[in-house]
Amino acid sequence: MSSDLLTGTIASIRGADPDAMTAARERLDRMTKPRGSLGRVEDLAVRLAGIAGRCPPPPLAPAAVAVFAADHGVHAQGVTPWPQEVTAQMVANIVAGGAVVNAFAGQLGAELVVVDVGVAAPLDPAPGLLLRQITAGTADMTVGPAMTRAQARQALEVGITVATDLVCAGHKCLLTGDMGIANTTASAALTCAFTGSDAEQATGRGTGIDDEMLAHKIEVVRRALARHEPNPADPIGVLAAVGGFEQASLAGFILGAAACRTPVLLDGVIAGSAALVAAALCPAAVDTCVAGHRSAEPGHMLALDHLGLTPLLDLGMRLGEGTGALLALPVAQAAVRVLHDVATFDSAGVSEKA
Repeated sequence: MSSDLLTGTIASIRGADPDAMTAARERLDRMTKPRGSLGRVEDLAVRLAGIAGRCPPPPLAPAAVAVFAADHGVHAQGVTPWPQEVTAQMVANIVAGGAVVNAFAGQLGAELVVVDVGVAAPLDPAPGLLLRQITAGTADMTVGPAMTRAQARQALEVGITVATDLVCAGHKCLLTGDMGIANTTASAALTCAFTGSDAEQATGRGTGIDDEMLAHKIEVVRRALARHEPNPADPIGVLAAVGGFEQASLAGFILGAAACRTPVLLDGVIAGSAALVAAALCPAAVDTCVAGHRSAEPGHMLALDHLGLTPLLDLGMRLGEGTGALLALPVAQAAVRVLHDVATFDSAGVSEKA
């Protein structure tokens, strides 16, 4: 990958097209329905037109979900009861077709790719698995930086390349996925760094830890932030200090999609923290993002509020993998379909209200 890929990608990103958004809003208002009767689906249709730069935007099919997988050195601090080898085991399960994300992607006809950007255990090559490892997991953020600046940039560029390749292969919508034991600890630290929130506000139970372990996890996040004092004006520095390889790659994934004017459906708290990184690198990239759902993790809404994004669904989910983003896909596809298929009062010969 070119050392200028990140810089060039950021330079090519443009925000939402206001003319396309105006055209979408005007068309929605002329349709054979009361104005505003589709609620936030109309706002979503307008947003998707703005991303595409035309009205109506192209149908959001085929779609692809990319699950970025990595391990975290902060696992050594006892922030989760799950052993680190579960990351590699779950990657193998996804590649074999046995995870929830496989079931949802299969139901919706979405392509699924898994990207190893830092799994600690070696993985065997397999169809649908991209081996793009930076190194075998990050370092412990409470002891030193989680990664070097060069590694953070490399992970960002992996995400850009994956997004670009998927769009070039014909995908019209990209969805974020993640897998990594202890990755909610890194996401909490990133969320605190970019939103100014306290560790207690941003740190959740992840895979379901008890009160004692949650208190310990909050203290671990506080220690990492106190050690590094990450500066949100230096997003690559923040990533290097307290981030994870999957968050970095997801941030690049968002940037790559934005450069291609392709919408990204965000999953939960991991994607939210990655979107904070992408927004710090290029504020206009947020225009490409649609929040698929609201995670039960508390840091997720802190991130979405900071980004100005409202989640489409709230189902109390906290699995990750891209599952929440996938469940939101039909809503986004329907919003586009409305702009294509619904008649206007004039074309249908239907009288408007007085």
